[in-house]
Amino acid sequence: MKIALRPSKDRGHANHGWLDTYHTFSFAHYHDAAHMGYRDLRVINDDVLEPASGFPTHGHQDMEIISYVVRGALAHRDTTGGEGVLRRGDVQTMSAGKGVRHSEFNNSRDEDVRLLQIWVLPKEDGLTPAYGQKNFPDSEKRNTLRLLAAPTNENGALPINQDVRLYASLLDAKASVTYSLKKDRAAWVQVVEGEINVNGSVMTNGDGAAIEDVESIKITAQKDSEFLLFDLV
Repeated sequence: MKIALRPSKDRGHANHGWLDTYHTFSFAHYHDAAHMGYRDLRVINDDVLEPASGFPTHGHQDMEIISYVVRGALAHRDTTGGEGVLRRGDVQTMSAGKGVRHSEFNNSRDEDVRLLQIWVLPKEDGLTPAYGQKNFPDSEKRNTLRLLAAPTNENGALPINQDVRLYASLLDAKASVTYSLKKDRAAWVQVVEGEINVNGSVMTNGDGAAIEDVESIKITAQKDSEFLLFDLV
């Protein structure tokens, strides 16, 4: 396999009124045995929360959870003491470890909030729960790949407990970035908005792609675009 596309239209979808969500991989009531995740990447949910709505307090265990806010304001509180309001450019990491409870709500009564919720399998179970939050302004992602999360806090990235690196990019139309993929590693590209060409394959809003057996990945924007890139073991 060089590249395997996961078209947006094939994702799982649920509209609960207060929550409109798309599931790249199996999640909740959406089950697809062929799409249970990709390597250590287990969940990519594209969520839109209506004003003054959200997820009441609930629990997680043995999962690295990353929230990437696209627009709006998301209020978060958890049992590690982590608390804050995430806005455009903010990224949150939460190591659920041996157990954590948290809530997430749209902090606005007038505007919706859109975020990508990402789950990564941890390197081991039973870790101590932890919370991290940092703003990565659009200027740091413009026409480059900005590292957001990594096994260590290299280049200012938020640390996660797995050998996975998450990058974000905002590409102007016709701009390109190239990423070198080390031997035996793979990548997942997820389009947030726009249209990009990935090693000859065109991807648009909500599309994902698994990429293996290549030395480099060239991504060119057909129009102004935002996407995530995961480097996976």
